[in-house]
Amino acid sequence: MNVLVTGATGFLGWRTLEVLVKDPDVKQIIATGRTLKPSHTIQHEKVTYITGNLEDKKFVKSLFKNTNAVVNAAALSSPWGDKQLFESANVLTQANLIEASKEYGIKKFVFISSPSMYFEYRDKFNVKEEDALPKKLVNQYAISKRKAEVLLINSGLPYVILRPRAIIGRGDTVIMPRLIRAFDEGRLKIIGSGKNIAELTAVENVANAIVLSLKAQGPALNEIYNITNGAPVVLWDAISDVLSRLGKKAPTQKVPFRIVKWVAQFMELTSRLTNKVEPALTQYGAGTLAMSLTMDISKAQNLLAYQPKVTTEGAINEFVKWYTTHGKQ
Repeated sequence: MNVLVTGATGFLGWRTLEVLVKDPDVKQIIATGRTLKPSHTIQHEKVTYITGNLEDKKFVKSLFKNTNAVVNAAALSSPWGDKQLFESANVLTQANLIEASKEYGIKKFVFISSPSMYFEYRDKFNVKEEDALPKKLVNQYAISKRKAEVLLINSGLPYVILRPRAIIGRGDTVIMPRLIRAFDEGRLKIIGSGKNIAELTAVENVANAIVLSLKAQGPALNEIYNITNGAPVVLWDAISDVLSRLGKKAPTQKVPFRIVKWVAQFMELTSRLTNKVEPALTQYGAGTLAMSLTMDISKAQNLLAYQPKVTTEGAINEFVKWYTTHGKQ
């Protein structure tokens, strides 16, 4: 199997390459991203890096020679931003990859989507893939990921769509580092009761799910799967654990969610009217820190034979060890 991996220079893409090169069924990997990051690259005879922009159709088609499977892990992932940016980065790129996949006869297309489309500012438990989505998705990121899903579903290509929740572990430059930065700047306070339950997913578990998806056959194909560690945690306990392991005193001050959401609304409005830069606090970001959201992974377990191998504690351990030496670079 020769695999094209997009977003290969990002957190998930990089860790996925580490797993793919160990698979004897994988003979060649074309790894693409916008820029190479020394901290998120892998040196292996199976891997060839080609940098470029997936919004460019010509570039996209140049990646497909001798390729028979695609893993699209590239995305603009942000809780806030301009609609057109998300359309270009997440929908147009998907359309370009699908078009090239059809032209070159791709046998499997694995798309990394997002469970952000489940979110609607209330506690939700054991969400299944078949559950109705909110009538209005929470932000432009969620909207664009859903549009990209629909494009693939309607493409006629054999596909697997994964919705991994809150990916953490060695190499994380988004979730935990954002919280650490907020703490260091004196902005991190417990939003709501501090007892909300959340899913955290070890990056290696997601990478293993991608490998299983590439090998999916029969009833496992053409499906959407929730991917988590299968062991929900009290979110603020996990955040406090990370901070304490880094020698930082975890926050204890609590702020009601309704107040934080109002402040976030004001900050978002101000940003839209001025510099349009993502504000330090967003409504969605505050909501994910205050609301419970857990997901049912039984479908992935039954059809993909997915079993989480790395625990949340294990993922936190490897993140802290990595962040101590690399995270601030």
